[in-house]
Amino acid sequence: MKHSLLIALAGLGLLAAASPLPTAAAAATTTASAPRPALTVSTTQPRRESLARRLPANGSVAAWQEASIGSESSGLRLAEVLVNVGEQVRAGQLLARFADDSVRADLAQARAALQEARAALAQAQANAERARALSATGAMSQQEILQYTTAAQTAQARVAASQAQLEAQQLRLKHTRVLAPDAGVISARLATVGAVAGPGTELFRMLRRGRLEWRAEVGSSDLPLLRAGGRAMVTAASGAQVEGRVRVLAPTVDAATRNALVYVDLPEHPDIRAGMFARGEFVLGQHEALTVPLAAVVVRDGFSQVFEVGADGRVLMRRVQTGQRNADRVEITTGLTPEARVVQQGGAFLNDGDLVRVAPSDSAQKQLAAPVK
Repeated sequence: MKHSLLIALAGLGLLAAASPLPTAAAAATTTASAPRPALTVSTTQPRRESLARRLPANGSVAAWQEASIGSESSGLRLAEVLVNVGEQVRAGQLLARFADDSVRADLAQARAALQEARAALAQAQANAERARALSATGAMSQQEILQYTTAAQTAQARVAASQAQLEAQQLRLKHTRVLAPDAGVISARLATVGAVAGPGTELFRMLRRGRLEWRAEVGSSDLPLLRAGGRAMVTAASGAQVEGRVRVLAPTVDAATRNALVYVDLPEHPDIRAGMFARGEFVLGQHEALTVPLAAVVVRDGFSQVFEVGADGRVLMRRVQTGQRNADRVEITTGLTPEARVVQQGGAFLNDGDLVRVAPSDSAQKQLAAPVK
């Protein structure tokens, strides 16, 4: 009897000793089957900011007004050219000079002809006065008196013609000097020393007052948003950025493109030149916007996406519409709520439904690392 009881107790002991083994194996199996996080991420929430509302546009830089300076002389040789391309000139400055020897000779001849005509006029007037004085005595006929009076009037007309000829020669002499019609910058030089230029030949081209403007193309639907005097930020090809002011909006719209030109006055800048392409933005005012870090937006298949972290630790891919950028943040116009928690960085390595582990924020880490008082 005692022997049977000992055998039974020994069997129970063996069962009790073997019972922990299935429990440990089950725990190991459970741990192995549990899903592992795909990535450890930090999260952020959208932030409301006051952003400047902007209207992007493209266009060309052109001269505010361009002056064509030509020759008004005929058959004269260009003796001297005093300016080159890129030089600043003032109004009335001498730009070029034609050889004036022949013109001065003609001018001297005109002066002599005028003096001769004045002498002839004086003699004719004296003869006419004597004839009128003798008309009462009857010593001269009325026909002879009329001839002297007519001769005096003819001499007066010849003086006027000689005076006009002298003024014409003086004008020719003035035209031998090519002067700047206004202050500005010489943009083209066609004048060549020694060339014989005909009347109307272009010698120089000048940007009046050095003023440039940006001619931006804006859709007809966006024109009501713009006003004269508004600000515009223009970016050159070199990356240089200048602030301009809207001067005027074109009164017509291109029937083919449905775009209108907006003329923006630009300040002087070494990287801004006439003829170059430039892009820019019109500043339309301030507005409240929802923004996220630029790194939180992932572009896939041509669409912008953000990954929202759910309560179960899985991410949901949200398609969003982005607006303008402000430094390292981007505006979200649709597709996201202000309360959402989105993956701040590393979304390019995630897929919809992935399990992630959320890293504690910097403030939480600082609290954990702080010593207990």
